[in-house]
Amino acid sequence: MSDLTLSVADLCDEHEDEAEVCVAPFRDFGGRIAFSGPIRTVRCFEDNSAVKALLAEPGEGCVLVVDGAGSLRRALVGDMLAGDGARNGWAGIVVNGAVRDTAVLATLDIGIKALGSIPMRGVKRGEGVVDTPVAFGGVVFVPGDMLHADEDGVAVLPAD
Repeated sequence: MSDLTLSVADLCDEHEDEAEVCVAPFRDFGGRIAFSGPIRTVRCFEDNSAVKALLAEPGEGCVLVVDGAGSLRRALVGDMLAGDGARNGWAGIVVNGAVRDTAVLATLDIGIKALGSIPMRGVKRGEGVVDTPVAFGGVVFVPGDMLHADEDGVAVLPAD
């Protein structure tokens, strides 16, 4: 499911005992504010090589959760990578870190939440771990679980 039929607040009300809500102070950057889908993950630090590789693949409505350790020194997603994600069917990207090219990101049909923006691009060292649980903002993001996001925030429900 790439668009929400219920608000995240309503989903949390309906699934209060199982919903995990991320308390990270995300900002919206993408052209789509409400999005949802199965989680895929990348853990990296200022190196967006694995992010680039995943967004170049078919997303099949998934949400890429990028744990950049909260670094705001280097952008892990910019217009080119987000554009690949939008073209390849990713529902959204959630970045525990920074993005760049924000004016263009706002025009893309993909949800993007991040802590902030910075003009410095990520480095390419070929580092990063893909599809392993990552934790930030009080939530453990497990590949395959469902992420739901809108103006109110990000919630995760276990896979059915």
